[in-house]
Amino acid sequence: MPQSSERKPDRKSANSSSSAGLDGAECITTSVSFPMGLPTRPALKAPGLLRNQDSFVRAFQEADTNDAGLVSVTAVNSLVHQVLGDVSNHEMQEVQSRVDLRAHKGEVTFPDFMEIMTETMGSTTQWGQLKTPLDGPVGFDSLQTQLTQKAIKRGFEFNLMVVGESGMGKSTLVNTLFKAKVSRLSCMQAPAPAPLPSTVDINAVSHVIEESGVRLKLTITDTPGFGDQINNKDCWVPIVDYVKEQFELYLAEEVSINRKRFIPDSRIHCCLYFIQPSGHALKPLDIEFMRHLHDCVNIVPVIAKADTLTVEERDSFKQRIRGDIATHNIRIYPRGYDPEDEAERNLADAIDAIIPFGVVGSDRVIKIAGKELYGRQTRWGIVEVENTSHCEFSQLRDMLIKTHMQDLKEKTDKVHYESFRRERLQQHHEQASKYTGESNI
Repeated sequence: MPQSSERKPDRKSANSSSSAGLDGAECITTSVSFPMGLPTRPALKAPGLLRNQDSFVRAFQEADTNDAGLVSVTAVNSLVHQVLGDVSNHEMQEVQSRVDLRAHKGEVTFPDFMEIMTETMGSTTQWGQLKTPLDGPVGFDSLQTQLTQKAIKRGFEFNLMVVGESGMGKSTLVNTLFKAKVSRLSCMQAPAPAPLPSTVDINAVSHVIEESGVRLKLTITDTPGFGDQINNKDCWVPIVDYVKEQFELYLAEEVSINRKRFIPDSRIHCCLYFIQPSGHALKPLDIEFMRHLHDCVNIVPVIAKADTLTVEERDSFKQRIRGDIATHNIRIYPRGYDPEDEAERNLADAIDAIIPFGVVGSDRVIKIAGKELYGRQTRWGIVEVENTSHCEFSQLRDMLIKTHMQDLKEKTDKVHYESFRRERLQQHHEQASKYTGESNI
């Protein structure tokens, strides 16, 4: 492909021609002319996107105010929105990565813009006004029902870890969340008081629970011994190792030649971290634990036994906790993760205004005005677990189960596990290159 000092694309043809692609689909083949000194690229083929080329050309021309065949990198995001409409934040991040890869001195050429648009349209179904209209009903609108039915037949999985010092009501809260005896202590034959372990133990217990025909395999992982010693130095290390071990097991199955059709998922989807209701601030142990765990698991902090604090004390305590979290750059779910769209952002803002959740747990049913409710009877009155004016248990359960359970699993897979997977494979390639003398990355 010859080089040329002319950087402006031909406005009429956009340096492109059509050809037959896979299965007879039309393609765009774009000839690329670069300025002197820039490397050439292979011809670009965009299967099935020929009819959209005019939209790309018009958008590029409008942004190319200097008529130089170039647009700034800051303008590309606007062009993507202009052509495709509203795309998710995650997709826009991928667009920005493609722009950064191809930009030269802060500018993008028309061929590069075409490549960016082609790759973006290949990875999303958000095509805005470029969608092809239907002449009548087809039937693929039933895909949602098909997926739902198939998923319900197989069932779902959710893995929850609870971490905190002894006596904070972790087991009781878990039982209250799922209205069943699912905690580790509840499953013991004789839940008699046991001596505190000298090190942090990791214990997991699984259950299958069912609601309205939907089966859920629920695994509760408890960490007895955490924070209970005189010297708690590095007491978070066994927990970090356990979380990463589950990633290791999943990766080993994923890259196996004879892997299972459905890979068992023991990865921790959420970690409920119980904060002592001191009313002061986070302890150094709290800060160190969350700093070491926030890169490998979704952390949701809760104030245990919040009924021991007045409303004013609880609100003041929350403010100090949020300040500590911000000061130490701790990523808390869901605020620490980019929402997909405006609706998710608004929901995250609402949850962020509550976190850390001030919770009260009770697996005992008491009668109030003829109604049976979960609550705690004290000499001063009754604390209703599901009464939002008494505590924030209901908001925690709604977020954890009703609105964000699937998102917690996706963040585990797409953020934490993906980061672990990339690091492990990178190490593998580096080790292999030492023996072969070259890298095949």
